[in-house]
Amino acid sequence: MRAAFAGTPEFARVALDAMLAAGIEVPLVLTQPDRPAGRGMKLQASPVKQCALAHGLPVAQPRSLRLDGKYPDEAAAGRAALEQAAPDVLVVAAYGLILPQWVLDLPRLGCINIHGSLLPRWRGAAPIHRAIEAGDAETGITIMQMDAGLDTGPMLLKESLVIAADDTTATLHDKLAALGARLVVDALGRLDALPPQPQPEAGANYAAKIEKAEGAVDWTLPAAVIERRVRAFDPFPGCSFTLDGEAFKLWRAAVVAGSGEPGRVLAAGEGGLVVACGEGALELRELQRTGGRRVPAREFLKGRPVAPGTRLG
Repeated sequence: MRAAFAGTPEFARVALDAMLAAGIEVPLVLTQPDRPAGRGMKLQASPVKQCALAHGLPVAQPRSLRLDGKYPDEAAAGRAALEQAAPDVLVVAAYGLILPQWVLDLPRLGCINIHGSLLPRWRGAAPIHRAIEAGDAETGITIMQMDAGLDTGPMLLKESLVIAADDTTATLHDKLAALGARLVVDALGRLDALPPQPQPEAGANYAAKIEKAEGAVDWTLPAAVIERRVRAFDPFPGCSFTLDGEAFKLWRAAVVAGSGEPGRVLAAGEGGLVVACGEGALELRELQRTGGRRVPAREFLKGRPVAPGTRLG
């Protein structure tokens, strides 16, 4: 089995590492171009590229694979690299580029994707975030055969995972990355014997990309909804609110009993800030000032006292 690999972030890096540890031959790695990152905004290789180079694997980084698109020369170079690699299958995990039909058709066994949800629920770009935000009890990994649609191809393997009450996108991401790595190695070991199962349309949802503006806390929402968003948007974009014109981040909260005008501070003490919501109340337990670090509410209140009755924006 010659399995080329296309992926970019840490989620994909975990899968590539597992494939290599299992002895799967990877003749080519496709990943996004290096991006500026960090305080100095220096070009930084993706986690997948770093893994590939550490193992001496060939790497291609086209900005597009569309031969009729904005970067036709890079797409043509990517095609030449794939053709030379002659993979039996292309494994895709959070690559970040839409694969045109020629890519789907090139490997003799097609392209398989490691998707971070139990399809058909949460097709799209942000399945981990949206599962937490929606209050789903479980999620999982689906290994699927790719087609021209958006996560609509037939399913090959599926395994569920319970979403813990304190899971954030960061913690759930790590659990799913490990599960996806194990399942893709399993799938590659018996790909010819896995019957493709068409996805039902019933229950299909689209997990839209997370926008930074979604992180603004809307205190008129039920406390349970806000608490789920706090976990769903950790680490990005983080939930935020304003106090006397200053912006703060909210990283951990708990639903508690209480009522009042949404956004009004009901209590401030050792446990944290208790704020009235559209339904119930929220105890703010971990906060961050701009330029500061995440701290427990008790420590936050020592440096920034907040009186009961204060209105949060």
